[in-house]
Formats: sequence, structure tokens, C-alpha cells
Amino acid sequence: MTTLYLIRHAEADASVHDNATRPLTEKGLLDAEKLAETLGGIRFDRLYSSPYKRTMDTIAPLATRLGLAVETVYDLRERRPAEGWVEDFWEFMKHQWADFSYRLPGGESLAEVQERFTAALNAICRENPGKTIAIASHGTALCATLSYYDPSVGFKEFLELVNVTPFVVRLEFDNETFKRYEHVVLQ
Repeated sequence: MTTLYLIRHAEADASVHDNATRPLTEKGLLDAEKLAETLGGIRFDRLYSSPYKRTMDTIAPLATRLGLAVETVYDLRERRPAEGWVEDFWEFMKHQWADFSYRLPGGESLAEVQERFTAALNAICRENPGKTIAIASHGTALCATLSYYDPSVGFKEFLELVNVTPFVVRLEFDNETFKRYEHVVLQ
């Protein structure tokens, strides 16, 4: 059984509109340290992350604690909403969750996010059979991926998690076949 711990990054500074360079807040940095304490007792074989700053900074304390390098995978990134900043983000998200093919010019649909993210997870499973892996990523990408594995996950569940930072979900795979998932309670 291959076990993946999907970690949604800690609290990010929403005043920074650049998705790739958005940093963690002071609270986010403290929560990343707490996350490392909580997950530090798990014997992870490898650590992966989206290349975005907030995810790298979230998993960095765990990497330091375990003495493991963090490997970046571009396809673990958050979805790109549009070419520019989306002013009415909540209305946009309602549309996306109602229609997974909906996207704005220059942006990604949730179906596209699911496809690239699950392909990345399958590749990680292929490379790490029977291993335990931590993966730092993003809220929308993680929720859309959970919806792929469990179609009962929808907009309501997304709304319950969208402001939870960080959150962790544990997934189990037999080879690339998804078996189950559970939310991990953080201390």
C-alpha cells in the first residue's frame, strides 16, 4: 500500500496576488512548524511539493526535521483561475464547482486540474510503491482531486475546507488504484 499525505499549505498572505510567490503569514510560518511537530513522527520516505512559495515554506520545517529533500512537481500547483486577478472569486468558484469544465480565459477548469493532479499522484505512486509520501499543495487542487476519488465531495465540502490552513488528507493506493482517504486531525 502506498500512502500519500496531501497537505494544504498554511495561511498565505492574500494581499500578494502573484500565485507563485505568495508567502506565508507569520501565523502560517508558526503553523508550518506545528505541522512538522504533528507529522514528524511519521516515517516519510519522500517529500514533494508544488513549486509555489507558500507550499515550499509549509513543508520546509518537516523536511528539516526529517532530514529529507523536497522534490518539486509543477503539476502539483494550484489551478490558475484566469490570466489576471479574479475580482468576484466566490462567484467564479460557484461556477467552477457547478460545471467542472467552466474556465475563464487563460485559466484552468477543475476538470483540467483533476487530470493533471491525479496524473502527478499516479506518477508518484508508480515511483514509490509501498512508500509513505508527504505532498504539499493547494486547497482548490486538493479538493478537486478529492472530488475525483469521491464524487460526493463538492462545493459544500470545498467551502468547509477553503479557510482551513493547513489541512491534511491521507490517501491510500494499491499501486495506482485509489483505496480510501481520511482527514488527518492536526494538533
